[in-house]
Amino acid sequence: MTTWGESHGGALGAVIDGCPPGITLDIPAIQADLDRRRPGQSDITTPRNEADKVEILSGLFEGKTLGSCLSLVIYNKDANPESYRNFKDLYRPSHADFTTEAKYGIRNWQGGGRASARETAARVAAGAVAKQVLRELAGITIVGWVDQVGQIKASVNPESVTLSDVESNIVRCPDINASESMLTLIRDVQKDGDTIGGVIRCVARGVPAGLGEPVFDKLEADLAKSMLSLPASKGFESGLGYASLGLKGSEHNDSFIQNIDGRVETNTNNSGGIQGGISNGMPITISVAFKPVATIFHAQETINNRGEKAEIKARGRHDPCVLPRAVPMVEAGVALVLADHLLRQRGIVGRL
Repeated sequence: MTTWGESHGGALGAVIDGCPPGITLDIPAIQADLDRRRPGQSDITTPRNEADKVEILSGLFEGKTLGSCLSLVIYNKDANPESYRNFKDLYRPSHADFTTEAKYGIRNWQGGGRASARETAARVAAGAVAKQVLRELAGITIVGWVDQVGQIKASVNPESVTLSDVESNIVRCPDINASESMLTLIRDVQKDGDTIGGVIRCVARGVPAGLGEPVFDKLEADLAKSMLSLPASKGFESGLGYASLGLKGSEHNDSFIQNIDGRVETNTNNSGGIQGGISNGMPITISVAFKPVATIFHAQETINNRGEKAEIKARGRHDPCVLPRAVPMVEAGVALVLADHLLRQRGIVGRL
């Protein structure tokens, strides 16, 4: 999958290679995931007003995939590049301005250009296609949710969280009590012109055993790469992650059992459904940490592109917390990785 486009350019899009032919694509389902990611959906997201309507330009005929490239496009309708003109010579703290210019010798100063989180609209669209491939070929489903904002943590059973639980509030946290506290915190930092970070958890159910590779393309390594390529992401955990450091091997090990249907399972899932880089048939569970959004509405010290000291105070339309809109981004990243590994496994053994 390749994405293209900039934050305040004409459009964004994705080109998907290798999608199997004959998959019936549910376009409204793709749009539903884009609606969950789009700006302007609540008072705790950026007020940029983008409908993010997706169009499929190729690779689809009479509702079914052809096996050729799927090309998806999302047109920008509410771009406002001039609002960034005053910052075109300044390096915004903790943004990609300096590093992009250091790499290429040029950068698009209009809202972050390619480094903008708006690029993820294309990823979510492609991920929504991958979700449908996973569901049709293997019955795999994926759901993510906001598990922590600041120091406020949800208390939920990851095995039982549903999409309706997640979508029951604008924070996208299935723990109602925690979601109310999270919402209060987000609104408080928003009033202060500041931002806050947190953690998204995600679970993939119905993943067959055998997906992944034993060394360089371990399933959790590819998931980590996908997650850490998301804007503002700073940490990744698989299964218990860092919490496993406080356990002994006798406490952490997942013992194998055979269920009443004859399927091999483990009696616990501390490994998060992956052992030796390969899925073991249990639900795959991951967590992704997101830093506070870099754009804050406080005066900050910086320098310009001539190395001179300067002061910057951001303007524009920005989220006080990326977490609620990042949930479908995490789901999309998981879906794209699992779809790749599912197709690789089919190529190896000729079946699932």
